[in-house]
Amino acid sequence: MELFTKIPQLLVQFILVTVFSLLIGLSQRRIHLTRLENDRTFGTDRTFTFIGILGFILYVLDPLNHALFLGGGAALLIIISIFYFFHIREYKDFGATTIFIALITYCLGPLIITQPIWMVLMIVVVVLIFTELKETFSSMTEKFNRDEFITLAKFLIIAGVILPVVPDEPIVKGFNLTPYKIWLAVVVISSISYLSYLLKKFVFRNAGIVLSGILGGLYSSTATTIILARKSRQEPRHIRQYMAAIIIATAMMYLRILVLVLIFNDSLFVLVWPWFLGLFLITAGTGALILYFRNHPSGPPDPNLTAEKNPLEFRTALIFTALFVAFSVITHEVLKRYGTPGLNALSFMVGITDIDPFLINLFQGKFEVPVQTIAIASFQAIISNNTLKMFYGCFFGGKQAARYLVSGFLLIIALTILPILFI
Repeated sequence: MELFTKIPQLLVQFILVTVFSLLIGLSQRRIHLTRLENDRTFGTDRTFTFIGILGFILYVLDPLNHALFLGGGAALLIIISIFYFFHIREYKDFGATTIFIALITYCLGPLIITQPIWMVLMIVVVVLIFTELKETFSSMTEKFNRDEFITLAKFLIIAGVILPVVPDEPIVKGFNLTPYKIWLAVVVISSISYLSYLLKKFVFRNAGIVLSGILGGLYSSTATTIILARKSRQEPRHIRQYMAAIIIATAMMYLRILVLVLIFNDSLFVLVWPWFLGLFLITAGTGALILYFRNHPSGPPDPNLTAEKNPLEFRTALIFTALFVAFSVITHEVLKRYGTPGLNALSFMVGITDIDPFLINLFQGKFEVPVQTIAIASFQAIISNNTLKMFYGCFFGGKQAARYLVSGFLLIIALTILPILFI
């Protein structure tokens, strides 16, 4: 250890500049080897190493005014500009990535001297990764259309612009419902739905039946059940795969609700997480069991299966907000008039709708009820919703679907009753 303390700091910094510059130069050489032989480019390993060393030397020689470093940067920029001009004229290639990477390499010296090493490493890593991802970005761009950027802009607006400025004061005195809590619920649900949408569209674009059930369960297990049940009637030879996907979509519902609990209510999460995690694993295992004993081989994925739907449509957000406010008012009045028995009855009734607005209302702690009561009402709403999905699946999937769904969902519903008995 004493040996390392005796090494001059300037020497360590010089070695780091040299190594990092060489790594960037080597990445440029690998890319340029794929180009045409007569397509001359601006330097590779040695050139970039010398650029990094030059920036380091000029910064060290004039550490106060940085005049030498700025002058060297200007000279480098002029040289690069001349090269770029003739390169465009000769090869009609307007790419400027190599030029910007050269300028970043020139700045490595000052960065290593003045900034924490983690920041320099992060910059080098980002440069290396983005240099290698050109083809990936090109492939991803082909999947984008104008609406994708509009969707992204919508998400950034609702999460980063509107949410911070929404007031957190009760709308009605004595009723703990604020615009901030309403919009926070919209943001959280939109985030989960948007993540599912992005995974389906860009990562698992050609997802098979089971994977469509997984991603659909993150968005809406009820809607996914209806879609998959309808498709199973059109493709009866893959009936087991569709039924497994429906059960697994319900498993993802348990995982999604657990995430909502974690976000909105810490004390409730401590109480229910073992139950939700166990129900998720058992439900997913049930789906896997159905899939494992399938009789027919898998076919090619259906490109129209659970087609990507924009989760940030204004109508979708408006419906969720309306349901959220409605359940806030209804739950408040039911608790005020009928107490816990009324809440229990309401929890079974909400299964015919989207249960997320009702559950988030409970999770946010707006009502003065024990955490055990909230947990029981949550599981009761889930039981009601699972029962509805069983009927949906049997109705849209027919008799073949009923053979699997009735037994599968009855098992899941029976297991969901257990936490109600023991919490």
